[in-house]
Amino acid sequence: MNATDQPSQQSGVKPTIVLVHGAFADASSWNGVIERLQQQGYAVVAPANPLRGLIVDSAYTASVVSQIDGPVLLAGHSYGGAVITNAATNAPNVVGLVYVAAFAPDEGETVEKLVGKSKVSVLGRYLVPHQYPTEPGQTKVELSIDPAKFQDAIAADLPAQQTAVMAATQRPIAAAANTEASGPPAWKQLPSWAVVATGDKAAGTDIISSQAQRTGADTVQVEGSHVIMISQPQAVTDHILKAARAVVDSHQ
Repeated sequence: MNATDQPSQQSGVKPTIVLVHGAFADASSWNGVIERLQQQGYAVVAPANPLRGLIVDSAYTASVVSQIDGPVLLAGHSYGGAVITNAATNAPNVVGLVYVAAFAPDEGETVEKLVGKSKVSVLGRYLVPHQYPTEPGQTKVELSIDPAKFQDAIAADLPAQQTAVMAATQRPIAAAANTEASGPPAWKQLPSWAVVATGDKAAGTDIISSQAQRTGADTVQVEGSHVIMISQPQAVTDHILKAARAVVDSHQ
């Protein structure tokens, strides 16, 4: 049974909007969007994405969503798109997906391979590996962005002072998150929407656009960098609201 079949979803009920951030970020990256959604009367949850691996991150997100009463519109940015693609298959109250400059992998695909196909992404050359402890005496690799390259890599349309703060507070992502294969994609069962940033040099505008087309998403192109929800929060909010209204109408 997919999300649209759930008896708990009441006709005409506004969905809770859950916003999942991507790599090198935290939930505050959604602040401009959250404020606008709340002004429109929507309940919003922006959980902390663990960034430890696609499997565990998706399971965590599914757990958060499954504990929310009523329908959920699930949105993801960047790597968060891969997370919602998998999380929604285990969260039956999800009624739609919104991809914001986000990956929408098919089964068996990895984020690393998708980025590698982009002709415009510069992110790979700016990543710095670090070791982090797991079990006693063991370590794994996590990745951050060279602070000197942070603005060019993901936020070229934001002021240097702002991106310097973002670089200083970035959250590294476990390398495993980029190399773990995606499972059955929820976008094959759920309606999808997508925001494609025209100047995305991180995920790559070319890859994000082609994936949005593959999913059949209702897509809008917005001029800006990879962190389009920060630089163009109103445009991103508008498309999320379009999705929210559509899922309500579909359950009338």
